[in-house]
Amino acid sequence: MRQIIRPPLSAVLSGLWLCGTLLLGGCEGFGRLDPPGPGQALVVGLPADPVFQQVAPHSEGLDGISRDLAKAFADELGVALQPVVVANPERLREMLRTGRIHLAAPLPVDDKTPGLTFSTPLHETRQLIVQHDSALPVTEPARLASREILVLAGSPQEAALRSLTIEPPPTIVTRRGIDPLPLLGQVAKNRHLLAATDEMHFDVATNFYPDLVLAFALPELVRYAWAVAADNTELRGRIDRFVARVKTDGTLRRLNDRYFGHVKRLDGRDIEVFLEHLRERLPRFRQAFHEAQEITGIDWRLLAALAYQESQWDPLATSPTGVRGMMMLTEETADRLGVANRLDAPESIRAGARYLAQLMDALPDSIKPPDRLWFALAAYNLGMGHLNGGRHFAPGLKRDPDHWADMKEVLPLLARPEYYERLKSGRARGGEAVIMVENIRNYFDVLVRLEPIHTPPSLGAPPPKTPRRLAAKTAQRAKASTSSPPM
Repeated sequence: MRQIIRPPLSAVLSGLWLCGTLLLGGCEGFGRLDPPGPGQALVVGLPADPVFQQVAPHSEGLDGISRDLAKAFADELGVALQPVVVANPERLREMLRTGRIHLAAPLPVDDKTPGLTFSTPLHETRQLIVQHDSALPVTEPARLASREILVLAGSPQEAALRSLTIEPPPTIVTRRGIDPLPLLGQVAKNRHLLAATDEMHFDVATNFYPDLVLAFALPELVRYAWAVAADNTELRGRIDRFVARVKTDGTLRRLNDRYFGHVKRLDGRDIEVFLEHLRERLPRFRQAFHEAQEITGIDWRLLAALAYQESQWDPLATSPTGVRGMMMLTEETADRLGVANRLDAPESIRAGARYLAQLMDALPDSIKPPDRLWFALAAYNLGMGHLNGGRHFAPGLKRDPDHWADMKEVLPLLARPEYYERLKSGRARGGEAVIMVENIRNYFDVLVRLEPIHTPPSLGAPPPKTPRRLAAKTAQRAKASTSSPPM
């Protein structure tokens, strides 16, 4: 099976402000920062970690839960945000101790770290031992005796392994200067038998390395929190109040869903088949997806993820209900969009892209990116009438009709008579629509890491004039699955 390698960090970091250069590791020559205020931005050190920092389309740098939370905190303080992405966690700690950044977001909580103090934790996750699914199972710590275990140097997993009382002890193989996901890829390629990581990184890695499986969990949890200099008690207090607020008002729950709520939707076989099709089928249609992006402004990788969900990139796909083609269009939708032949792949792709753009435009302005995209994808499956019906029920269920994290709990109710009997549009398979959207988000994540951005040949030309074009930020994170219900 083909293995997946994440793009090098140098490519990921393009377009970022990093102390005036693209060099990682700090801002040499800078003194201690003034406290954040009208003349001083909040300078936040962000670890260059693929779980907490994701690649943004169209060379806009990085996006991720840590960046979003830091921006919300800066807004609460009434100051500008100045992010600094740093590859080496120890360097990040040193920059914090020497006052070159105000806070680091996040780091694993370690109360023994000199000169630093940690906020209330934002994330909590298990520590795991992982292995290749073809290897003999290692199901308990005692079976680690004399075994080699790959781990990031200085990570909580290294400390946890060294604290195990096993005789003879395992051989701990450390690596520095490598992203956590490619480190796990060494196990997926059978170059190492075992590796230690945490559950957040394992869940993301299995979308790229489907041969990875969980062996067992180590006893201690890892808690990720924001770190500040130990003597900065005022900032620490404001951070703790901010963390308490985002935990109670739903902000953290929605951000966790935005970035992590979909990553467990697909199993190893789903990913394996997708990667095979990516290699064997996608090249035939890549140009058509590029052209659809140029027409609509929608990232071609998002359109490809949607098409894979609908047809597995089979231009002749047909369902028992009569939807057909690459984008599985109904006859009515195809006629409305002027499609002469639903089985013509480029025509189907262009029409499906235009239809998605129209659905985006039909949504109320109160639905913001990236949720706007998830709503449009749900409407692609359900129809706008059913989507609006679900939004109508949301307030009575104490859910926000403008947030996908809430609506993904409401839409499955449209299959229950006490709800659909109150709708003009009748019963809907809302749960299947939710699965479709979450799967598209997964496939899109994989495509963003593996497939390059498409830049139209007419550089400098104005973007296509389509109603409310999907901004790059909107097409940020989505994923698809192998067999969605027909629209």
